[in-house]
Amino acid sequence: MPRQIRSYITTFLKGIAMGAADVVPGVSGGTIAFVTGIYQELITTIDGLDLGIFSFWKNHGFKAMFRQYNLGFLLSLFGGVLVSILSLAQLIKYLLEHQPILVWSFFFGLVLASVLYIGKQIKRWNAGIIAATAIGAVVAYYITIAIPGAAPDVWYYFLLSGFIAIIAMILPGVSGSFILVLLGSYELVLGTLTDFISGLRSGDWDMVKLSLFKVLLFILGCIIGLKLFSKALRWMFEHKREMTLAVLTGFMIGSLNKIWPWKRVLTTRIDRHGVEVPLLEDSVLPQSYEGEPLVLYACIAALVGFVLILLLERTAGQKQTNADRH
Repeated sequence: MPRQIRSYITTFLKGIAMGAADVVPGVSGGTIAFVTGIYQELITTIDGLDLGIFSFWKNHGFKAMFRQYNLGFLLSLFGGVLVSILSLAQLIKYLLEHQPILVWSFFFGLVLASVLYIGKQIKRWNAGIIAATAIGAVVAYYITIAIPGAAPDVWYYFLLSGFIAIIAMILPGVSGSFILVLLGSYELVLGTLTDFISGLRSGDWDMVKLSLFKVLLFILGCIIGLKLFSKALRWMFEHKREMTLAVLTGFMIGSLNKIWPWKRVLTTRIDRHGVEVPLLEDSVLPQSYEGEPLVLYACIAALVGFVLILLLERTAGQKQTNADRH
């Protein structure tokens, strides 16, 4: 198999992992991108996209334009993200409802290992770096305990939600889906995706058209947010790399509160299906958990998530070494 095709397949699989992480409130797809070694390529490629792509296409042809703007990378990555979200949204929703401790434990181990991995990238720890890490952790922690709002089911809110959520999604340690929870639009967006899938399966084309319109608005918001924010993020990595890594490490430390497996429900709300669901929760120790804590299984799930990141880190490191040799 040609090396370029293998690269696209690998990037597609990384996109699937990013999409799976982004579906879960509290886990960042940006974390997966960073650990798998594609984060800066992603930011640089997005920042390089501009309207000049059309004149370049006209003057040099489609193939040259495709290579110049690294479109193979973007298409394979976001194709994986899209496939993952559409295929895993219902599964993850089911698992969060029926096996929440195991799901949260898996992602807790995953994010904990990611904290260590990103923290290792910081070469010089000083007072400024420590302060940036602490500030990032405090900000992320207060985001996790913020009170979610209510979302209006109107077209512009899907656009706004996509714009804000994608900025969070590409930041390691900041969960785009949890930002959607705070905006009150997580259930709205997830419900629209499931309606789209259900409409396709049942042949209800009115449902498909309505949900597709909302999904496209959300995607448009994501595209605008990506383009605007990628330039700032690229500058930060090129000129303030250590400080940026410190803030991201802090974000991830603070986000651990959200994905702590054992929670006590403080307040509830009624969702759009008339079902009572948690609104505000508080992290508690396993012995204070009201149900079966499943401590052993939770530890195993966390260990699996932790080891998975170590394997992804090793794979990314080996590929970088091979690339440097060539």
